[in-house]
Amino acid sequence: MYALVDCNHFYVSCERVFNPRLENKAVVVLSNNDGCVIASSPEAKKLGIKIGIPVFEIRKMVRKHGIVVFSSNYPLYGDMSNRVMNTLRHLVPDIEIYSIDEAFLQVDGMTKQYTSWEQLGHVIRQTIKQWIGIPTCVGIAPTKTLAKIANRLAKKSNESVCVLDSETKINSALENAAVEEIWGIGRNYAALLYRSGIKNALQFSRAEENWVKQYMSVVGQRLHNELRGISCLPLEMMASQGNKKMIGSSRSFIKPILKLSELKEAVATYCTRIGEKLRSQQSCANLITVYIRTNPHHKNAAYYANAQSIQFPVPTDNTPELIHHALKALKIIFQDGLAYKKAGVLVGGLVPSHVCQQNLFDGLQRAKHIKAMQAMDKINGKLGRFKVRSAAMGFQDVGKTVQENLSQNYTSNWKDILEVLA
Repeated sequence: MYALVDCNHFYVSCERVFNPRLENKAVVVLSNNDGCVIASSPEAKKLGIKIGIPVFEIRKMVRKHGIVVFSSNYPLYGDMSNRVMNTLRHLVPDIEIYSIDEAFLQVDGMTKQYTSWEQLGHVIRQTIKQWIGIPTCVGIAPTKTLAKIANRLAKKSNESVCVLDSETKINSALENAAVEEIWGIGRNYAALLYRSGIKNALQFSRAEENWVKQYMSVVGQRLHNELRGISCLPLEMMASQGNKKMIGSSRSFIKPILKLSELKEAVATYCTRIGEKLRSQQSCANLITVYIRTNPHHKNAAYYANAQSIQFPVPTDNTPELIHHALKALKIIFQDGLAYKKAGVLVGGLVPSHVCQQNLFDGLQRAKHIKAMQAMDKINGKLGRFKVRSAAMGFQDVGKTVQENLSQNYTSNWKDILEVLA
């Protein structure tokens, strides 16, 4: 059996933990540079505020309804997430961290300690609420895909716990789940299923195996089996160690950038951050993608967005090499005369750094670069980020973000720790 634990409106809940006056109030959290809404409380959703809406479109509503607005405080949210995950590890030994606010648990054998799956779900919820202060929903089912559906039902119930442990319960849940609500079913597969007369998860689970195999590849077959209670997606234990399959860094600029030289500094800074992350998880990237765009909300200027990918000759985590190829990609897509609002860098094709395929014609002295990166990481770790930096980054922080409504780093900065007056 698997359990999926999902934190309710996580970013808002993190703010509420340290400011209980926010309970029952409409609260929203904004993206980098306070650009758009990325999280909202149920009270804000009732007012019609949707995820992704630009903040300038809701300013009147904010003033009218007294909506509380926060800039995103990722150090706080990351630390609270770690506390939630550590609490789950205390309760159940095998967990897979699926995202910052979600985790799968393997709960086979836990019935010896609890009278029922429902009791286990409630113990998980109560423990996280008591220890961390974050509300959660728990879905428990024989497979991860069914646990996803169970968690969706838990969000709609007053108990906040849903267990699918019988054929009757599973069939009822599947019948009420549209095909696009199935975890792993994207837009193309959903359209295929609808064209074939399959509208809900129960109908998909009863589809002929040969048909699924013919039209939906291995991914579809796994989902088909998972919906029938046959577990095909075990816990990804590597995920619990924090490794990622893709790493990115991006920012929206406070003021539009016109010059290629300033964009280069921003892209070099993003590459430096990515290099640090790659080395910290002992991975190397095969591919780098650079993207830029102008402001899509600027009505008096043409919108431009473009991206360019370059494959490395050898998988790398070397910051100067990341910057070198990223700047080549940037030069290809840059168009003069435009006001750029955002730039970003993604690296993919990640492989463990100890199993990288080498290139006979590689001219880079990689042993020396590895030592240089280790020395740079050590110095920056001791003296502060970017104390030693690439010259390509420059010294003007073009990627500086707007955070006009930032809360305190209550758990990660001694200066921001709460004071209790007795």
